[in-house]
Amino acid sequence: MLFSDASYTVGNMVEAIERGDIALPDIQRPFVWQATKVRSLFDSMYKGFPVGFLLFWKTDADPGARQIGTGKTAPQYLIVDGQQRLTSLYAVMKGVEVLREDYSTNRIRIAFRPGDGTFAVTDAAIEKDPEFLPDISVLWAPGNFRQAIRGFLARLAGKREVDQEERDLLDDALHRLHDLSGYLFKVVELSRAVNEEQVAEIFVRINSEGVTLNQADFILTLMSVFWEKGRRELEDFCRAAKTPAHGTASPFNWYIQPQPPQLLRVTVALAFRRAVLKNVYTLLRGRDLESGSASPQSREAQFETLEAAQAHVLNLTHWHEFLLCLERAGFRGSKMISSENAILFSYALWLFGRVHYGVPIPQLREIIARWFFMTHATSRYSGAFESQAERDFALLGVVAPGDAHAFCDALNGLIDDTLTNDFWTITLPNNLATSAAKSPALMAYIAALNIHDAPALLSRVRVRTRLDPAVTAKKGIERHHLFPRKYLRGTLGLTEASKINQIANMALVEWYDNIAISDKAPSDYWPAEASEAHLPPAELAKHIYVHALPDDWHEMDYPTFLSARRHLMAQVTRGAFNLLGQHSYQPDYPVPGKPDSVPASVGVFEAGLSHLLDLALLNVGAELVDLQHGTDASAVVTAEGKIELEGHVFDNPTGAACAVLDVKQCDGWAFWHTGTDEGLKPLADLRDELVRRMTRPETPA
Repeated sequence: MLFSDASYTVGNMVEAIERGDIALPDIQRPFVWQATKVRSLFDSMYKGFPVGFLLFWKTDADPGARQIGTGKTAPQYLIVDGQQRLTSLYAVMKGVEVLREDYSTNRIRIAFRPGDGTFAVTDAAIEKDPEFLPDISVLWAPGNFRQAIRGFLARLAGKREVDQEERDLLDDALHRLHDLSGYLFKVVELSRAVNEEQVAEIFVRINSEGVTLNQADFILTLMSVFWEKGRRELEDFCRAAKTPAHGTASPFNWYIQPQPPQLLRVTVALAFRRAVLKNVYTLLRGRDLESGSASPQSREAQFETLEAAQAHVLNLTHWHEFLLCLERAGFRGSKMISSENAILFSYALWLFGRVHYGVPIPQLREIIARWFFMTHATSRYSGAFESQAERDFALLGVVAPGDAHAFCDALNGLIDDTLTNDFWTITLPNNLATSAAKSPALMAYIAALNIHDAPALLSRVRVRTRLDPAVTAKKGIERHHLFPRKYLRGTLGLTEASKINQIANMALVEWYDNIAISDKAPSDYWPAEASEAHLPPAELAKHIYVHALPDDWHEMDYPTFLSARRHLMAQVTRGAFNLLGQHSYQPDYPVPGKPDSVPASVGVFEAGLSHLLDLALLNVGAELVDLQHGTDASAVVTAEGKIELEGHVFDNPTGAACAVLDVKQCDGWAFWHTGTDEGLKPLADLRDELVRRMTRPETPA
């Protein structure tokens, strides 16, 4: 038989959870029920209604077996179905906090009105209402039951008269609630001989929430049984990666907020050089992959290997050094990431190089930057990514431990075999023939712009600065149609969005340029825009190169232009990729949230409009108006942090304001107002906010 029937009282199960005999929470972490469902569960039990059966799975743990690194007994049962109900019962009866999906913790507080047997979720009104026992957890606190009843009755009597008959009825209701610890649950116990595929199938068939289980769930479950500390450490790391820390190092970053199953993949890759988690699960159960035989000794040895690998994966020095590889590769944040698997398996290979082969960090940073660029640009780890990763790991099987040179040769060989001349001249241009906003080919080209430290088209503002992941600006840099949308529709008769929004028809420009160009033909707007940019010939030539503009592109027909530009974009990307392998290439990215043109601290009288632009407190092209003097003056902020007023350019607000008022002295920061989310504000208010930000204590990255 695959299962047997059993019966447990709620009290027995709560105590078994307390002792560690039952693993809680288990496969379906974390707790997702709303408090109203917990209230309904207690209400149904109080009324004697059935609340469903539970499904347990006997573990491989031998009686008395201990978890790794602790004196705690390994649990004998895992909860397959019923975790939310048992978590509710345990949390309420023990008065402990539950872990939520966002990794926050809180208490579940359920109230009870014994006068009519009503359950409710505790709120401020119920707290003040003496008719309610505001937190039923007090009934099961050791030695507190009688005291809780006396306290409730005394509080009620302080509000109104309570005769003896009512006291008895209220006392009986509270006793009946307390006796729910004897409520009997039917439990189906799956045999330890049942494999994970059978458990997953059984779970899907009986679970009404539509939840499915995967191999990572089962490995994390095994960690709960035999190495709970390791699972906690994994979850703590992932939780800390979600928000910046103050005053201490943290795994927070701008690329990925990893989930435990994702980092688990990195750990098992480093520990066992495997990506197919089904095989890893079998290993961790202590079973030989060929014979199927199992032993506690084998299980302990495999978990020790896993423990050593996870220590490296969660090492903050390793983590931070690896993230520098992504920055070197031209990627500034999650908006540029279309494959998190590329991050995870690149991290695994970084750890291979550092831990197993002792590659010096500067050399490792170069090769992993190239590796990540390659894997991300080619979507290497999409589709059957587990098999692809294991093929990559297998190439290192012939490399002797400690042979840093051979490790680098193996990866470089694979990179060169993948990014052949045909890739750059045929495959990549073909992959650019799409309108997908997050195409790996497009992200490779934008990364190339960062590597080249390219400016936005016809601007002196750097792309890498405007792509700051820590700044969410309403306006800044935009992907602009070189052949404007309205022109393609109105003049050329194109109606398909997929043709209009081709990647090759997009360039990164300052937002106000995008507005100014509007619906003009390239032959109409480009000569004028190029002239008004006032760029020296050599600088204009660099703009044309990095933005992959064909010669006389503005005179081309649309299809010819798209084809020509795709090939040039691929060439620009290839040139940037070649830089990654050069020792002399050392990218200098501004710290996220602090663009490189902003000094460490700025005083009120040192601040300029350029500082406001760099912190996105002000936008290029922002309109400035006079609200106080009745002049109807209107000016515009330029990309250089100056003010353009009626065809004249002023270096600062005061100069422009004095010109309007025809005076020699005035306060231009108070004179000019601009639109914000909170309405029109004087520039002086934005300057004050700049100073406040610059004088706050720094937040470590």
